[in-house]
Amino acid sequence: MTSFNELNISSRILDAIESVGYETTTPIQERTIPVALKGRDVLGLAQTGTGKTAAFTIPILQKLINSDGQSIKALIIAPTRELADQINETVQQLSKYTKLKSLTVYGGVNKKPEVTRLQRRVDILIACPGRLLDHLKEKSLHLNDLEMLVLDEADTMFDMGFLPDITKILTYLPKKHQSLLFAATMPKPIKQLTDKIFDSPETIQIGTIKPAQTVSHHLYPINEKMKKDALLKILNSTATGQILIFTRTKFRTKKVFADLDKNNFRVVALQGNMSQNKRMQSMNGFKQGKYDILVATDIASRGIDVSNVTHVINYDMPTTVDTYIHRIGRTGRASKEGEAYTFMLPEDSGMVKRIEKVLGENIEKRFLEDFNYGDMKVFDSPKQLHKSNRFKKQTNYKKTSTKHSRTRNQSKNHRPSSKN
Repeated sequence: MTSFNELNISSRILDAIESVGYETTTPIQERTIPVALKGRDVLGLAQTGTGKTAAFTIPILQKLINSDGQSIKALIIAPTRELADQINETVQQLSKYTKLKSLTVYGGVNKKPEVTRLQRRVDILIACPGRLLDHLKEKSLHLNDLEMLVLDEADTMFDMGFLPDITKILTYLPKKHQSLLFAATMPKPIKQLTDKIFDSPETIQIGTIKPAQTVSHHLYPINEKMKKDALLKILNSTATGQILIFTRTKFRTKKVFADLDKNNFRVVALQGNMSQNKRMQSMNGFKQGKYDILVATDIASRGIDVSNVTHVINYDMPTTVDTYIHRIGRTGRASKEGEAYTFMLPEDSGMVKRIEKVLGENIEKRFLEDFNYGDMKVFDSPKQLHKSNRFKKQTNYKKTSTKHSRTRNQSKNHRPSSKN
């Protein structure tokens, strides 16, 4: 790792970097920043939680530090509102000793305040594709003087169907500009897009595209009817920090939230039908420690960056390996340890094999002690599993008495002591 002082960065940016507690570069930052500072296009492939935001923010700030402020010089496109806000937070933290100004634009909120704000100084624009395209069509913003383009979580934008919008947005950009694209995975359509927009890019890949080594993975074979009770059993018997629970649908998110809330967990939901204000309240409450559990759909959860997430629980099996990687990337961040629990139905065996192929190892199967599996055929019987070395009892985790078995997550009146 390299000290930021060794890079060709303004003292004003270095002071901001020091103020937020960054001491040395992460691998993606160490390799990306020098290349980007030279004006080269960058194709960055790295796991989530590796410091990608600072990897592109620092070169942008350095390049624009003496900007005249007359027009938008850098555009960062992100797939979700939450991620856009998170990127903007980083930009503001690292630019606080400069005159540079940033702005976010995205759907779900009134457009008029954005139009008003765009009439003032904006050096760096962070935008979601749909709203950005609206502004471009209505000519409430112009990108004629753009110098740098960043596509963050490009694979997620592809998953969300934003590729046509991205293609249209590119037509509004000047031909000469620097492009940086970051992703955790590289679907074929994204590769085809990079071939069109990049000029001899420097490809920077940090490790294999799979979850961080600090995350351990576990499967819980059950059937659909057991999910609610299995989830409660795990939460009541496992010592955790903050927990992310993933579901496939908005309806399921609401249902799981209601079940946990009824059982006095400090839980909040995040899904696409919520207003932007409610989504922000949910995100901020979780980040600040007001809630210990966040139940979310895949799309709504993109951009979540909470360092104290110790466990990710896949209530529903993800539909693709890429989705699994994105989900699990929410824990084990910044070299901290994390655990990933996945409920496995009998029909999920094919997806499990594909995930294991990417991980390069078999995922350990577990069963819950004193749990009614009924006549489920995935297990021969709990007694036989008890004797098998292939399975690990959940009771290896810290447990307390029945009366006090809940982790700190579950008291609505208890504020956690962990820092967020």
